[in-house]
Amino acid sequence: MGDVSGFLKFPRELPARRPVPVRLRDWKEVYEPFAPEAASQQGARCMDCGIPFCHEGCPLGNLIPEWNDLVYRDDWSEAIERLHATNNFPEFTGRLCPAPCEGSCVLGINDDPVAIERIEYEIIERAWAEGWVEAVRPSAPTGKRIAVVGSGPAGLAAAQQLCRAGHSVVVYERAERPGGLLRYGIPEFKMEKAVLDRRLDQLEAEGVEFRCSTSVGSSSPDVTRAVADGATVVPTSELVAEYDAVVLAGGATLPRDLPVPGRPLEGIHRAMDYLKPSNMVQEGTLAAPPITAAGKHVVIIGGGDTGADCLGTAHRQGAASVHQLEIMPAPPEARPGDNPWPTWPLVLRTSSALEEGGERIFSVTTDEFLDDGSGRVSALRGHEVELTTGEDGRPVFAAVAGSEFELPCQLVLLAMGFLGAEPDGVVADLGLTLDARGSVAADDRWATNVEHVFVCGDMTRGQSLIVWAIAEGRSAAAAVDRHLMGHSSLPAPIVPGQLALR
Repeated sequence: MGDVSGFLKFPRELPARRPVPVRLRDWKEVYEPFAPEAASQQGARCMDCGIPFCHEGCPLGNLIPEWNDLVYRDDWSEAIERLHATNNFPEFTGRLCPAPCEGSCVLGINDDPVAIERIEYEIIERAWAEGWVEAVRPSAPTGKRIAVVGSGPAGLAAAQQLCRAGHSVVVYERAERPGGLLRYGIPEFKMEKAVLDRRLDQLEAEGVEFRCSTSVGSSSPDVTRAVADGATVVPTSELVAEYDAVVLAGGATLPRDLPVPGRPLEGIHRAMDYLKPSNMVQEGTLAAPPITAAGKHVVIIGGGDTGADCLGTAHRQGAASVHQLEIMPAPPEARPGDNPWPTWPLVLRTSSALEEGGERIFSVTTDEFLDDGSGRVSALRGHEVELTTGEDGRPVFAAVAGSEFELPCQLVLLAMGFLGAEPDGVVADLGLTLDARGSVAADDRWATNVEHVFVCGDMTRGQSLIVWAIAEGRSAAAAVDRHLMGHSSLPAPIVPGQLALR
């Protein structure tokens, strides 16, 4: 490392967030600019630690100490070369990844970890500004045709890798525009869609073809809606017959519901039914959101990232109040004894959306929703719970006596995560084997039980992180390339079922 004592000289520093009253007036990203000199100092904090555990914490195997040192030395062009060597989309992970690499940073044993994610962000943004991100075309075409179903981070990573290997790649996306949750689930204040669009432009320049508003499979209920909206439907059998290989990257899009009394009332919505049209308004493809928090008392059920996305969106729409409910107890402020380094630190985190307002309530569950007399939700009744261990050793939530409460609400957003892959559509058409978690099963070659059909990302892993999606897309691409050509020079950072230090 260029400055072996940098971690002693410089504290961890991140860019300031824009003032809350200012950023609530718009949908732009929340962070202020970060000076290159500040990024250089943060790079200097990377230790000569001998064994960089950050490599193990990162599913992509990012060469973190290398590009930290290059930023410290002001060699930004080489830094982006090292960063792009393992990560197709560092501008996505630099904004959206919870940074498991930082959780396993050696400096984090007894100090604040290196600001790895922010350095990654600064490298890729400098690269775009300098014009260093260019289309990479293959030296020679292979003549093989591959279909990728789904254009989220896993599908995009697989498509780009396969295209660069010389294959002809077509990406099928049932939504109006490509990007998956990157476009329709992530609000502008976390990642402006211009960031996504410039990368999609690069993929198209490299030869990737996108066919949007196109549903694959004939047995999904979504197909009926898609046809009514003017979308194209491609029978699964035709897709398999037309291409040399098919990569399924449709995500874990089956939402977890809350079957309690009052659930059918108006004003209770799944998170994605709320977030997608809100994002479409911001990109100018929808005039006004069909579901809005303006002037309403809002309750969000679910304390994860999706819940935080709903929270920030509700603030910007002018909610009267927002409560975010979580069934789990509040995490500790610091690592507990049974959560040692280098495992992922299970500690309390405050998102930028929570900084903007709203009340977070832990250890509660919902009993029923109340009707205002016209078929709309007016309040939520619930009670506190205590996490205990049952006779079988599994965690059990026990009701706390006398803890019943009632919250007024005119809008309820269910952000409780996803159960797995949608079992109909292409999954049912192909007769794909599902595992015990409801995900599409894959062998050690990312292959399903159907010949020439592969799967990657949340569709096989289950709901997970963007960095895992990109890593699986890259690995599946290498497996498909080897399947078609007998060999592959594409990198494969992980194998199916691999776990991080989490």
